[in-house]
Amino acid sequence: MAEDNVLPIPNLKLPQAQFVLFSPKLQTLHGKALEDLMAGIQADEMSPYYKVLLESTPSLKRDDALLKKMEEANTAAMAKLDEALANAEKTEGETEISDALRAKATYLTRIGDKEGALEAQKLALEKTPGLGSRIDIVLTMIRIGFFFQDNRVISEWMTKASELVEQGGDWDRRNRLKVYQGRHMLSVRRFKEASDLLLDALSTFTATEVFEYNEFVTLTVLSGTLTLQRVDLKKRIISSPEVNSVLPELPHLGDYFTSLYNCDYARFFRALADVEQTYLIPSRILHPHTQYYVREMRVLAYSQLLQSYRSVSIASLSAAFGVTPAFIDADLSRFITSGRLNCTIDKVSGIVETHRPDRKNALYEQVVKQGDVVLNEIQKLSKVLY
Repeated sequence: MAEDNVLPIPNLKLPQAQFVLFSPKLQTLHGKALEDLMAGIQADEMSPYYKVLLESTPSLKRDDALLKKMEEANTAAMAKLDEALANAEKTEGETEISDALRAKATYLTRIGDKEGALEAQKLALEKTPGLGSRIDIVLTMIRIGFFFQDNRVISEWMTKASELVEQGGDWDRRNRLKVYQGRHMLSVRRFKEASDLLLDALSTFTATEVFEYNEFVTLTVLSGTLTLQRVDLKKRIISSPEVNSVLPELPHLGDYFTSLYNCDYARFFRALADVEQTYLIPSRILHPHTQYYVREMRVLAYSQLLQSYRSVSIASLSAAFGVTPAFIDADLSRFITSGRLNCTIDKVSGIVETHRPDRKNALYEQVVKQGDVVLNEIQKLSKVLY
């Protein structure tokens, strides 16, 4: 297990509240988001973060008295930390100096001073000898990246964390890193990698500094439903005791994956709409990928039904999905023309005919296309070199 308790700093609930507060589509949630945001800022005396919010959001009401109070508290706390560090450097050993540096870095991280925290954490990393403590520092820097949505910081320190864990990280820190990596994969729309990582950590989840457990399960279910094969969906999600234990607290989520598995497509389409409104749109992580995710899930549902038939009427499809024939016609047409569904629509007969893809021809065409791209790049390079 980890040598130290992992502090939930910076508080990752605050940028989520900030996202909700500044999203026009989520007006019904603005009151709670503002309350949570200001409560978190006051609790951690986050004057640097508060000033960033005021500069980037003119509509946010400025509280000068609160700002002054927090700045004074920050100044006093930093003076004590600097004094403790100076005393450690004069009279104490390396362990005490390392502890003083980490305490200062922790405080700067807590109050949301991005640049100050990163520099202080880097200095603490240089002076900290233990491998476990060094991993903890790097994970904190990744959380700073999460807080400020800085993918450069996240990628840089994610690589460093992987290197340190490979050198001998313990079981707990290895599992925490999977959660961190899974969260990052979600944010950059790599749902398959995210699903694999999050599912691996499902039964051993301890990274509460990143997610509350229900949020973690929700993200695991959403990524897994999109990427898992039907057999694995049953085994790893539908039959998972960890998932089932919290489903009563997560509306629509159980209907969502069970209806897909049971081929109840009308129910699935309704659940997908509910999931979009409840979990995708309000999520800081998933909101940018909402349209992509919903589109891919519709393709998955259509493919799952059509693979059982050589032909099926548009009327039967519309009844199965609980939508109008016109909607089915337009939706399928879009996916057919983009190459996502292997079928054709016979408008005269009112049927959809499916085609079994020729695997060998598909691979041949892929090789030819990729070969053309490589040859073009080689020709461009030769012109530059010669």
